[in-house]
Amino acid sequence: MLDDLNTLQTQGLAELETAANADALEAWRIAYIGPKGALKALMPRMKDVPREQKAAVGARLNEVKTALEAAFERKKAGFASAAAHEEPAVDLTEPGIVETAHLGRRHIITRVRAELVEVFARMGFDVAQGPELEDDEHNFVKLNIPAGHPARDPIDNFYVDDPNTTGTPRMLRSQTSTVQIRTMERVIGEGGTPPIKIVSPGRVYRPDTVDATHSFMFHQIEGLYIDRGVTMSDLKTTLLQFARAYFGHDAEIRLRPSFFPFTEPSAEFDMKIALKPGEEPKWVELGGCGMVDPNVLKACGIDPETWTGFAFGFGIERIAMGKYAIPDIRMLFENDVRFLERV
Repeated sequence: MLDDLNTLQTQGLAELETAANADALEAWRIAYIGPKGALKALMPRMKDVPREQKAAVGARLNEVKTALEAAFERKKAGFASAAAHEEPAVDLTEPGIVETAHLGRRHIITRVRAELVEVFARMGFDVAQGPELEDDEHNFVKLNIPAGHPARDPIDNFYVDDPNTTGTPRMLRSQTSTVQIRTMERVIGEGGTPPIKIVSPGRVYRPDTVDATHSFMFHQIEGLYIDRGVTMSDLKTTLLQFARAYFGHDAEIRLRPSFFPFTEPSAEFDMKIALKPGEEPKWVELGGCGMVDPNVLKACGIDPETWTGFAFGFGIERIAMGKYAIPDIRMLFENDVRFLERV
């Protein structure tokens, strides 16, 4: 794959040099860095790269992507500059035109969600989806959260059915971990076996009091990787590569020991982030992670003596707030045009 990446970069840059006009430049963009271009076509092959080579191949993939995109922007700017010199001079005495319409664009949460999926796709993760209306079995039981656990208290969940009178009450899911359960069930139910490598972005619901850092509805992205010999070291490497790919090569992360019923060992995933422009970065909790508890694997029909895996879950709002220095989560949902224009 490294040879193919090197060939792609050399060939792509050579062909870019021959682009003589804007139409040729656009054709080059579609062929090499577009959604169906040669670079995107290489990304699914990451899942076939040996584990010990993934970091090097992933880094090289990012280098080639950066090199091709930078070369494209330089060429595009060159054409724009040449076109500007060919255009007639602006008549400064002509009355101006008042622009009243605003161009729309995707909401910041939608953009960040797509960016996160792309980062993990480059690491070989597929995207999985699941229902927002869940049942007690998938939201709690198969995640090793026993009856009587504080997380199951009706005051902390949006139940649709009465949990005191219904055997398997329905609820608005409180975590995207339900998708990893459904994915494992589907794979085993179809007669398949691991490896399983997915991320599952989506909305979750908890009756929290709304303040600067909490909301009763927010977004998570869950990750799950199950294979032979998966270790905590693989988890930490994945999280570090994610942080550096999304926040920059100087991103600082740490894992703090914690406890979750569905992972053992468990950790909190923190990163140094400046939540306000000009503010000194400080440690901010982005989510939880850990090795999938053997009881969770057993509940889904997977032998924990043969397979191991890790899981992680991040709050998408927190990542957006860290990436774009947004101090208050409520700003993401108030639809203030001044804020939406800024981000």
